[in-house]
This record gives sequence, structure tokens and C-alpha cells, in this order.
Amino acid sequence: MKIDSTTSTSASAFTEVRHRTSVSQPATSAATEVHLSELAGQLQSPGEASTFDASRVSEIKQAIAEGRFTINSEAIADRLIASASELVASASRA
Repeated sequence: MKIDSTTSTSASAFTEVRHRTSVSQPATSAATEVHLSELAGQLQSPGEASTFDASRVSEIKQAIAEGRFTINSEAIADRLIASASELVASASRA
């Protein structure tokens, strides 16, 4: 595309001045309240959850490496069902 000198444009055609109204700022003394759900509170404070046991992790890692680690699928299934039941019960209460 060639731009020739016959087309004249004024600078004012491209310049648009907008006057902004003043933007109100929130009061600096206003406090924002945050409310966490019961589940969020439980996640932040583990309570009954046991702490990380590095020695137990090492034992399991060693057992896996040696082929001695067995998986109890029934126990996993039972705990998964119990966890799902707790989630459903807590959702129905909310």
C-alpha cells in the first residue's frame, strides 16, 4: 500500500482528549472481612493429622525398592469410601 501526499490528515483527527471524572478511592480505614468455610479451617490446622515421619517414608521407600511392599487394596477402598461418605455428609449439612 502506497501512501501518497494527496491524502491529508490533521493531527487533531488522531488525537482524542478524554476528560476523566475523578475516581473515588476506598477509605483507608475500611477493613475487609474474610470468612473461611469450616473445611478451609480444617485444612489450615490439621488437628488430628499426624506429622510427617521421614523415617517411615524411608522404610516404605526401602521396602518398595526391595520388592517387599504390599498394597492392601481392601484397606484403601474402605478408606476411600469413608472419605467420600464424609464429604457427602458435610456437603449435605452446608
